[in-house]
Amino acid sequence: MAFDKKTIEDIDVKGKRVLVRCDFNVPIKDGNITDENRLLGALPTIKYLMDNSARVILCSHMGKPKGEVKKELSLEPVAKRLSELLNSEVKFAADDTVVGENSKRAVSEMKDGEIVLLENTRFRKEETKNEEGFSRELASLADVFVNDAFGTAHRAHCSTVGVTEFVQVSVCGYLIQKELKFLGDTVESPERPFVAILGGAKVSDKINVINNLLDKVDTLIIGGGMAYTFLKAQGYTIGNSLVEEDKLEYSKEMVEKAKEKGVRFMLPVDHVIAAKFDASAEPVTTENENIKEGHMGLDIGPKTAKMYADEIKSSKTVIWNGPMGVFEFENFAKGTLEVAKAMANSNAVTVIGGGDSAAAVNQLGFGDEMTHISTGGGASLEFLEGKELPGITALSNK
Repeated sequence: MAFDKKTIEDIDVKGKRVLVRCDFNVPIKDGNITDENRLLGALPTIKYLMDNSARVILCSHMGKPKGEVKKELSLEPVAKRLSELLNSEVKFAADDTVVGENSKRAVSEMKDGEIVLLENTRFRKEETKNEEGFSRELASLADVFVNDAFGTAHRAHCSTVGVTEFVQVSVCGYLIQKELKFLGDTVESPERPFVAILGGAKVSDKINVINNLLDKVDTLIIGGGMAYTFLKAQGYTIGNSLVEEDKLEYSKEMVEKAKEKGVRFMLPVDHVIAAKFDASAEPVTTENENIKEGHMGLDIGPKTAKMYADEIKSSKTVIWNGPMGVFEFENFAKGTLEVAKAMANSNAVTVIGGGDSAAAVNQLGFGDEMTHISTGGGASLEFLEGKELPGITALSNK
C-alpha cells in the first residue's frame, strides 16, 4: 500500500507554488517551543523544495482552538524557530482567517526558494469539518500540494484531504514516505521472530490493533493498564486495578485466537502495586499475577520485565505502542524503562508507534537507539489496525 503514491521526487517543483501540510503541533511554553522533534522531522522535505527552487508555503494546525483565534496557539513562534533551523527567513503570514490579505500578498511576492508559513489552520472552524470553501481557499494559493503530516493523516480535514481536490497534483513528503516504509514494511513483511508490545490504559483503544496484529506476529506482549482486564478474564484477582468489565469476554477471545494461531500471548506474571494512584505512593512488588484487595497495579514487576526483555532479545522485529505502567511516576516507570532498554540494546528492527511510548523513549534517553519512532500516535494506531488513512488515500497515485 505504501509506494503507489507520488512523492516530491516524482514531480517538477521549480517555480511552482507548493503548499506543504506539516505537523507543527508542538508544545509551547512562554513563547518558546519545548520539544522540536516535529520541526526537525519536517526539515528534509522543506530543504528539498527550497533546493529545487519551489515557492514553499507551509501550513499546519496547533492544539485545539476549535475554530476560534487563540493567540497562544499562533504559529508565529514556529516561523521564528524554523528561520533559525533553515538559516533562511520563513515569512509568517499573520492572518486570523489563514488565507487573507497578508498570505495572498506574501505568496504573490515570493521568489523561487522562498518560504511562507500560514497561520494555524484550526483557527477556521471549517478545517476539521473538511468544508469545500476553506479547501478551495488553501488550494488557491498553490499549484501543488505536499502532505508531510503523518500525525494528522488519519483525519479528513481541509488541509489534509479537501485541498487535494483543487490542486493539479498531490504528493507525499519524506516524513510520510519514511512512516509508510517503516510502519508498512514492518507489519506487512517483517523479519521474524516478530514481536508486538502493546501497553497503555485501555483494551478498548487497542481492540482492532490486537485483532489485526494477531494475524501477523509471532509474539504479542501486553502491559500497562489494559493487562488487568486480560488477567481478570483469566481468573486472577486484580484488586482495585483499572478494568474494563465490558471487555472481559473479548479479552478471553483474543487469548483463544492467539492459541489457535500459534502466537505466544504474554501477560504480566508479577506487578508493582500501590494503595493509591499517586507519585508518592509506596511501591510494593507482588509474588505472582494476583493483586491483593485495596491495591492497584501501576507497573509490570521485575520478573515480567525480565521475561519481556528476553523475548525482545530473541526477536528480529519489534513494534511497541503504549507504556508498561504509569511512567510519569518515577516509582512506576521501571517496567517501561526496562522494555525501552531491551529494545535499545537489541539488534532487531525497532519501531515505536508514536504517542506515549514515543514520549517515554525520548524522555528516558533511548530515542536515538531505535530504528524508527513514529510521529503520529493516533495515525500509527489506525495504521496498525490495518485501516486506510484518508490523508494518504487522497494523494495522487504513481
